[in-house]
Amino acid sequence: MKKFRILIYGTALLSLAACKKNLLDTVSYTQESDAQMWTTDNLTDQGMAGVYAALRLNIDQGSASGNELYQFDRYGVGGMVRDADALQVGTITPSNGMFSSNWKQFYDGIQRANNAIFNIPLKSPSAADKKAKYIAESKFLRAYFYSRLNQLWHGVPVYLTPFTADDATKGRETEDSVWKVVVNDLTDCINEPNLPLKYGKGNASYGHITKGAAYALRGKAYLYTRNWAAAAADFAKVQEAGYTLFTGDYKALFKEANEQSDEMIFSIQNIAVNNYGSTTQFFCGNRSSFGSCWNTYLVSPVVVDMYEKADGSKFDWNTVIPGFTSLPASQREVYFFRDGLTAAEIAAASSRGLDMSKYLPGGNEARIKAAYANRDPRLTANVITPYSEYMGVNGSANQLYVSRWPFRSNNTPVWDLATDTKAYFYYLHRKFVYEGATETINRAYGPTDFPVIRFADVLLMWAEALNEQGFSQQSLDLVNRVRARVGMPALQSADVTKPTYVGDQTAMRERIRNERRVEFVNEGINYFDELRWKTWREKTFAAGAGIQQIWGGNVVNYSWKGDYIYYWAIPQSEIERNSNLVQNPGWIN
Repeated sequence: MKKFRILIYGTALLSLAACKKNLLDTVSYTQESDAQMWTTDNLTDQGMAGVYAALRLNIDQGSASGNELYQFDRYGVGGMVRDADALQVGTITPSNGMFSSNWKQFYDGIQRANNAIFNIPLKSPSAADKKAKYIAESKFLRAYFYSRLNQLWHGVPVYLTPFTADDATKGRETEDSVWKVVVNDLTDCINEPNLPLKYGKGNASYGHITKGAAYALRGKAYLYTRNWAAAAADFAKVQEAGYTLFTGDYKALFKEANEQSDEMIFSIQNIAVNNYGSTTQFFCGNRSSFGSCWNTYLVSPVVVDMYEKADGSKFDWNTVIPGFTSLPASQREVYFFRDGLTAAEIAAASSRGLDMSKYLPGGNEARIKAAYANRDPRLTANVITPYSEYMGVNGSANQLYVSRWPFRSNNTPVWDLATDTKAYFYYLHRKFVYEGATETINRAYGPTDFPVIRFADVLLMWAEALNEQGFSQQSLDLVNRVRARVGMPALQSADVTKPTYVGDQTAMRERIRNERRVEFVNEGINYFDELRWKTWREKTFAAGAGIQQIWGGNVVNYSWKGDYIYYWAIPQSEIERNSNLVQNPGWIN
């Protein structure tokens, strides 16, 4: 059984007695609550819960905020958003709420951490070891929020003591200076003797920060500063702390039963209460197992095509359907039709200009399913592909669904998988989406913790840090550990005739990057990777890029307005409030 943490809303305490530790959303501290906070052992615990709760400030069960980690996949190669996004179509300005809401959340988290770091030594009567541990945890969280700010804005104001809105008038530090702040906080965290290396599954403190998490986050900070040797050393320390890859099925890693496996280093804690868990099943296309709902966040065909064949060779549509890629995208739809189209459906397709002589009335489904067979197993673990099954719910009983095109209603005994965009055919997420009547209650129920850093991430960052110092067998070995977990053949440098051959640093760099792209779908990692590598434009804004149906036909076109969008705009409201803030180049309100 899991336990709920005691939580804080301003000065009001809420104790939930059930089964899981969690840190729920809080409002910002007021002067009145600050005066009372930290003055008893219980209030010290509650105050620390409030710091952790900043991780959940953008979680909104009623609407898609666009600010949760997994939702950032819409900007990377792995995802898309259902409706046109201003950043991708080129209409975004510094007044856009995305900029201001993220800025506010991160600084709210920093303020909470500062409050703890400053006040625990002054006010708390708790035991010295607890206070030292809480200060270290708060420094980690402050470092985490500053790292998020720096990833997006590349230099922000730094506040290391509690501040009010009137006090927040500093100018921006340089990007390098902010990374130094991050590294310093994480170093203090690592040096705290009362902080453990790791918590094991079921430990009463599971979900709290560890030295292993601090090493992982500091290693990532070193990647941003191109301090490759220091990054590699920190990632090695994560392994020494006892973290390792989950040895079971990759798909099972993302189920509630394995949320405390030794692969999970730092996770957002979710709970088994409606409206206080993950929202992935709410907005990723399946109404918490009911085979329908809002597909706000979708899988991009770009990443689907990146999944290799089972032998490690690149996937090529033309080996499945000769001439496929030379056809205009709009003409490829014919290959994705279900068997047994009605006369009316055929007539409608013909009126759209499709060559229906390419349609196989009794074999169309089998032909297209072959494109997804014998591929990297992570493809079908992460994505609901055409004509694959999804176990949902009808009422309170299990109901099998299949992703088919065009959609038809009431196809018993196996129903078509439905979303709110049935007029379009999209890849849907499978990772983190609940299945079957035994796994979920409704779309607002998502108790599975959301991983922020897991060991596969560390292994691939470690491989990157080593490869940037020079091509090596050690880097190959680290990537191969991730590949071996899903049964993919090892990369090697011995036989140039094999598809897994890697011959030099440049080739290895791309292999590592592609491994990250296919491993972390729907985990909010890829967009930040592409920004860091400066590959975002080429990977997501290539000619013809857009929100695409499965066959590559655009529903919305993307528009690249300039390299300036690698750097987020300082929110216009902050520019107007603080005259010392200087806008990133290129942004015009």
